[in-house]
Amino acid sequence: MSDVTDRIESAIRSNKIQVFMKGTRSFPQCGFSAATVQIFEELGVPFGTTDVLADPELRDEIKRYSNWPTIPQVYIDGKFIGGCDIIRELYESGELQTMVKAALGQAAQQ
Repeated sequence: MSDVTDRIESAIRSNKIQVFMKGTRSFPQCGFSAATVQIFEELGVPFGTTDVLADPELRDEIKRYSNWPTIPQVYIDGKFIGGCDIIRELYESGELQTMVKAALGQAAQQ
């Protein structure tokens, strides 16, 4: 296993909610990453982020790792969930709140 894959898996293990995104949580570098961060901030739950723009090798490897071509990518409780559009749909239906609550073992805010 490559060092980059190890770093991806470590980030996923270290955070119940992990977002691989363009930019940082405080300074997203694309609208999709910003929208994804905003959803989790609205839920008021802890989540980790990794800036794929800071590491081109990571940016390429995360796409292979998940078999998903776009960024951002969200993992909840170690499982790949999807990108911005899927997160938005899950949030609007209430399914994301249920997933987050189950992952964190606590009540997620709506």
